[in-house]
Amino acid sequence: MDNELVIVLDFGGQYNQLIARRVRETGVYCEVRSYKTPIDEIKRLAPKGIIFTGGPNSVYDESSPHIGEEIFGLNIPILGICYGAQLMAYTLGGKVETCKVSEYGKTDTVYDTSGKLFANVPEKAVSWMSHTDYVSKVPKGFKITAHTENCPAAAFECVSKRLYAVQFHPEVYHTMFGMSMLDSFVKKICKCHGSWNMKNYAATAIEQIRQKVGSGKVLLALSGGVDSSVACALLSKAVGDQLTCVFVDHGFMRKNEGDEVEAAFRDWDVNFIRVDASERFLSKLVGVSDPETKRKTIGEEFIRVFEDEAKKIGKVDFLVQGTIYPDVIESGTGDAAVIKSHHNVGGLPDYVDFKEIIEPLRLLFKDEVRKLGTELGLADYLVWRQPFPGPGLAIRIIGEITREKLEILRDADLIFREEIAKAQLDRVVNQYFAVLTDIRSVGVMGDGRTYDYTLALRGVTTTDFMTADFARIPYDVLESTSIRIINEVKHINRVCYDVTSKPPATIEWE
Repeated sequence: MDNELVIVLDFGGQYNQLIARRVRETGVYCEVRSYKTPIDEIKRLAPKGIIFTGGPNSVYDESSPHIGEEIFGLNIPILGICYGAQLMAYTLGGKVETCKVSEYGKTDTVYDTSGKLFANVPEKAVSWMSHTDYVSKVPKGFKITAHTENCPAAAFECVSKRLYAVQFHPEVYHTMFGMSMLDSFVKKICKCHGSWNMKNYAATAIEQIRQKVGSGKVLLALSGGVDSSVACALLSKAVGDQLTCVFVDHGFMRKNEGDEVEAAFRDWDVNFIRVDASERFLSKLVGVSDPETKRKTIGEEFIRVFEDEAKKIGKVDFLVQGTIYPDVIESGTGDAAVIKSHHNVGGLPDYVDFKEIIEPLRLLFKDEVRKLGTELGLADYLVWRQPFPGPGLAIRIIGEITREKLEILRDADLIFREEIAKAQLDRVVNQYFAVLTDIRSVGVMGDGRTYDYTLALRGVTTTDFMTADFARIPYDVLESTSIRIINEVKHINRVCYDVTSKPPATIEWE
């Protein structure tokens, strides 16, 4: 790979990861960094381009995130988006004011298509706006290249300095031709070739793993989910029989899932060990109801189980995890908020008895992981397996976990998955599952009063799992699911469907 890199400098925008994801769709590798990244570090990274994200602040507020003017003198193309556009204008001598009429949502926009950024865009199209401030005066040397009814500088540029800015959000699907704009920025302006693909990534990752591991022994934390299965395939090709896969059955798996995972990997050319640690994990969670405590407790116990297994098979140098990019971001990096500590990132203990932890998928989004799995020859049923969090059903039971609650949820979740498959929606809805809430409500069954649990169903559609919309599952499918659950599963008398997108919610409830 030729190390082409575009970096996204995050100023607190909710779409920071989405921008990176969209850039990768153009075939160019992209990472998110804090706006506080030192200028020397940016020089060392030598990016082909830089993108400033949006953000909720006003540039004329002294407490808002700002950046030094020096970055504009690096001779690196920069694209400012929303707050990033305002910051570029403000820093370089332009003027930013509060809008007389704010713009939110789909907005008719007029483009100057004579330049590179909008070369493949019609003169009139819809963009997605979300701002209360606007650039009332562009800096000296800049030219306005787009406008709306209420925003005179919806886009502006200084071609000689390769500085570009848009007030709208090209990264969201609501902006028509937004992907074309980003593609033009990275290809025509940043001069990237677009060699980022999973074939190249696989070859590079395999070679890097071989160099790192040498003759050492490797232990892989295998859950049977998409991420760890792909990691297993990658490590198997890299180090062969130096790899031992340990499947820890923590007791929070879905119905029959432990046996299914074992069956799936039994015939692989890898050393496979299944550990029944259900009693061990459940005992650690007695009386625990806080979601973060659950995740951190499970994360630490995972490591301790792996350490114990490593001692049984001899000295193990490396532990491999299927950590992916959204896990890292949601667990908090730098100034970023901790959305939830993923058991394999923020949930790790301070001390780990391994030489090093290897995370070969750490830079990949979920859809990239699936593509990599296909590239490595994994079977479809593994590549397209339903995403399942490491802590399992422990974070799909609200409140304290008990054996009874686990059995209730397993039975209900299986029914939901069966009904989705029967309706042939298992490839349409990207993730779907049941959540056992800690809410009890009054019901009536067989002419008698009940007071039992409320079950929530969750289904989402997404491409990157950083943002998601609730799935429009047909009412008849929801109805058949609800009827079966009420009739077949004890202690549930009410079923609800979650119609919240991400953001503001996360996909999992805890």
